[in-house]
Amino acid sequence: MAKRSKRHGNHEEHMDESWLIPYADLLTLLLALFIVLFASSKMDAKKFDQMVRSFDVALNGGIGIFNQPSPVPLDPSLPQQTLHMGKTDDDRDKSEEEKKLEEAVHKETEDLKKLQKRLEDYIQENDLGDKLQTQLTEEGLLITILDNALFDSGKADMKPEARKLAKEMAAMLVPHPKKVTVTGHTDNVPIHRADFPSNWDLSVKRSVNFLKVLLENGGLDPAKFSATGMGEYHPVASNDTPEGRAKNRRVEVAILRDLASPPKSTPPAPANP
Repeated sequence: MAKRSKRHGNHEEHMDESWLIPYADLLTLLLALFIVLFASSKMDAKKFDQMVRSFDVALNGGIGIFNQPSPVPLDPSLPQQTLHMGKTDDDRDKSEEEKKLEEAVHKETEDLKKLQKRLEDYIQENDLGDKLQTQLTEEGLLITILDNALFDSGKADMKPEARKLAKEMAAMLVPHPKKVTVTGHTDNVPIHRADFPSNWDLSVKRSVNFLKVLLENGGLDPAKFSATGMGEYHPVASNDTPEGRAKNRRVEVAILRDLASPPKSTPPAPANP
């Protein structure tokens, strides 16, 4: 009995561990499966097939669970895409689209610069440098006209010379069929009149009247134009001085871009050592 117990004890000390081999193989196959699924999310069907075959060759010498012939050579035309995860077709298409967008944005900017040059020449020829200003921004071309160049104090009817300015500007806008906004601004001095109960009313009426003169040009599309009034609430200078209030009383004409600048690519963060 003692001998039997001893043999039985030895048997328990040396348990059969052969089950670890298929278990390890199963874990390896699961790892390979998840890697393939992750990679295939950014690859087309052809590249996915190449990836599956490459893993089969690497792990099983070409004999997989479906007993595929061993080994299966990779397509020589796709070595980088399959093994080294190079740029996919989607990445290349995206780069081409970004390049075309950058070219279109550049062309649009050049067109706006030409329009700005024409306006600057007109301002210089008519000695309007103290009344008109132009600025090229990310949103488009902004033209700022001080109110004394367009209207008499407290009024919204345009001066005769202001109508000439609006007509010249409209002619320049015809070759540039873009969206245009006309915005009226005032200072913070209260106004109480029957026709203009507030600065809101005055700023809106001035922008609308200027817009109407622009649209007398039949070459412009009214659907692309809009007018609004901001009253006294968007000053560009202090209202504490006469000079500041004069700058705040203005009409802004914005020729808006059709395209937005593409976002700049962010370099990848360095890997942690």
